[in-house]
Amino acid sequence: MPLKLNAADASFEADFAALVDARREADADVSAAVSEILADVRARGDAAVAERTLKFDGHDLAQSGWEIDKATRRAALDGLEPKLREAIELAAERIRVYHAAQRPENRDHTDAAGVRIGARWSAVDSAGLYVPGGRAAYPSSVLMNAIPAKVAGVSRLAMVVPTPGGVLNPLVLAAAEIAGVDEMYRIGGAQAVGALAYGTERVAPVDVIVGPGNAWVAEAKRQLYGRVGIDMVAGPSEIVVVADGQNDPDWIAADLLSQAEHDPTSQSILFTDDAAFADKVADAVARQLETLATSAVATQSWTDNGAIILVSDLANAIPLCDRLAPEHLELAVDDPEPLFARVRHAGSVFLGRHTPEAVGDYVGGPNHVLPTGRRARFASGLSVLDFMKRTSFLACDASSIQRIGPAAVALAEAEGLPAHGRSVALRLQQ
Repeated sequence: MPLKLNAADASFEADFAALVDARREADADVSAAVSEILADVRARGDAAVAERTLKFDGHDLAQSGWEIDKATRRAALDGLEPKLREAIELAAERIRVYHAAQRPENRDHTDAAGVRIGARWSAVDSAGLYVPGGRAAYPSSVLMNAIPAKVAGVSRLAMVVPTPGGVLNPLVLAAAEIAGVDEMYRIGGAQAVGALAYGTERVAPVDVIVGPGNAWVAEAKRQLYGRVGIDMVAGPSEIVVVADGQNDPDWIAADLLSQAEHDPTSQSILFTDDAAFADKVADAVARQLETLATSAVATQSWTDNGAIILVSDLANAIPLCDRLAPEHLELAVDDPEPLFARVRHAGSVFLGRHTPEAVGDYVGGPNHVLPTGRRARFASGLSVLDFMKRTSFLACDASSIQRIGPAAVALAEAEGLPAHGRSVALRLQQ
């Protein structure tokens, strides 16, 4: 049974604090093993990657081939059932339009002192995209990661995807073709992340690595940050639903299970001000689990990590939601705006009764790569900006350096850096 809490109970604060602080990431310490893999890939390149591909994915890259060529990807796209192809293309277009609006503008301004200041944005030269090939082989994730990179202007996008037994997922191939992936390799795990970061004989290095993966992939990205940029180190998926008693309990139950079915460590939490409705949702979850194809995973997630929390007023749920800083937050009420105005920490918010989180996973437009594990307190979802960098610039002329230079000299002398001060002072003697 999921955890049931009542905000009116004396023990609520302690119980809720325990829920907030609960750790759901994988317990296995993979840091040392990942370090060894990365060092081996850096030293031996292709050979290290090929050995681990044979060991973990069960196919020989010398026979199956490293790269999945464009013709194969195009054939997968052309072979899709028409309605499915239409759905993927609709999703791609909505994602592309949404992210195009995120492109930042350059700034170029001359201030009151006559100093020209500004910033220029440019895309990174290359990006790597990791796509899972085990439990989570999702074409939607290909679109969500690849399209912002292309919108940003990345000229080379290299994708890696493990293919257990050498089997290719046609939906993943089709999504890569639609998104404009330039290179695609059938490798996975920490060794694939290392290949993207360090480069090997066959895989050229990239500047940024994005995309979801297991604990080994996440740890590899964490260790390589600084050599390359990364999107985030993500943990198990999570959803918080704030709902009143006017909702259909089956709808809300389905929303909760939409995240529970991802992984046994996923988390689904309901806040409501209606005790009878809370019981109806719990019953609806139990009924739906009986027929859900992903019942084993969803049941474990709901039993181990799920929660139903009763509050006196839905407005009181928002500060509690902020403490959770969830990846996904649904506000399932007629008028969500007053609640939404008070939300400070959430990866993405879904407004109203007719906006299930699942629509955002596919065709909404905003990115579904979002911070988890309370990281929405300080982080944002994947965007075009993850594939761009800002270069500031400054230009003084003979007049403007006279206006601001003396202050720079004074500060340099105060910091005990005479060469700094001299480089400015010499220009003030004209």
